[in-house]
Amino acid sequence: MDVCDVMRSTGAVRQFTGDPLPDETLYRILDHARFAPTGGNRQGVRAIVVRDLDTRAALATLSETGARRYTAQKANGEGPWNPLRPMRVPPEQVAATEVPAAMTAPLHSAAVVLVVCVDLGVVAATDQDLDRIGVIAGASVYPFVWNVLLAARNEGFGGVLTTMAVAEEPRVKDLLGIPDDYALAAVVPLGRPQRQVRTLTRKPVADFVTSERFDGVPFSNAGVAVRP
Repeated sequence: MDVCDVMRSTGAVRQFTGDPLPDETLYRILDHARFAPTGGNRQGVRAIVVRDLDTRAALATLSETGARRYTAQKANGEGPWNPLRPMRVPPEQVAATEVPAAMTAPLHSAAVVLVVCVDLGVVAATDQDLDRIGVIAGASVYPFVWNVLLAARNEGFGGVLTTMAVAEEPRVKDLLGIPDDYALAAVVPLGRPQRQVRTLTRKPVADFVTSERFDGVPFSNAGVAVRP
């Protein structure tokens, strides 16, 4: 596929056909994804291919902690897990919240699940001393995850980047033998989509890109024809 078509049609896939994702195809996906950029080209990404159904069920169970809070806050009109707005839902209400099956179903129904980690010993977290939540270390792992999804789309497969299991990172590490100096970045179910989106819907460039300053004028294509 044309690379622009791949970018415009790689959506979050959560429903799978049940078709297998052969090792040779998955290897090809990972072989392409490994060219994602990382800080200093230190390549601190580690990925675990999980096919065992019991292990995937355990990952789904561990994902319920994050999903339960997400569901409770959303039902309360809050931005789930937002770092700037404290949770207003009482802990007992969170504990009593039922997790929708759809939030963990992909971990059961996908052909394979990738668990993606990053070596904290090689990242350059230039925001570590700022008085806000850290995001910079993700630059050395999330481009790889996105490359996985792009490469999967090119092969006729799809998946979704999930992070609910991160709320139980210590238990996930115990489950999979992940060393202490690695961070859990994503759990990615992959499989053949039941339905493949052909064109995604996103905000136009002028809605989120400005010139020269954050409060500058919207960036224009200056008359150049662009695809919708």
